[in-house]
Amino acid sequence: VQLQASGGGLVQAGGSLRLSCAASGRIFSNNGMGWFRQAPGKEREFVAAVDWRGGTTNYADSVKGRFTISREYAKTTMALQMNSLRPEDTAIYYCAAARSSAAATTTSQYNSWGQGTLVTVSS
Repeated sequence: VQLQASGGGLVQAGGSLRLSCAASGRIFSNNGMGWFRQAPGKEREFVAAVDWRGGTTNYADSVKGRFTISREYAKTTMALQMNSLRPEDTAIYYCAAARSSAAATTTSQYNSWGQGTLVTVSS
C-alpha cells in the first residue's frame, strides 16, 4: 500500500473530523494530491485537491467553506479538516496522488489510491 488514509469515524452532525493521508514507498512530493469519497450506491466523487506546493487548492461545491485540505510544501502527507459535518458527508474517503503536480479534480487524473477510511455522520 503506497497511500494510507486514516482518521475516519462516527461523528454527530455539526461535528468535526480530521483525515490524514501518508505515503510510503514511492515518493509523491512532486504530485498533486486529493481526496475523493464514495457513498453506498453512488459513484466516487471529488472532494478536495491540493497542488504539489500546497499553494493551490480546489474544492467540490458541496464542501466549500466546511472542509480544508492542506499539505506541507513538497511533502507526501496531507490532511483534510472537515467541519460542520452533515449526514450527506457519510462515505468512504480516499486519498490519491495525481499524475501531475496540479490540484486535479477528476478521478481520471489520479493513478495512485489509498484504501479509504469510513466517515459516518449521524443526524
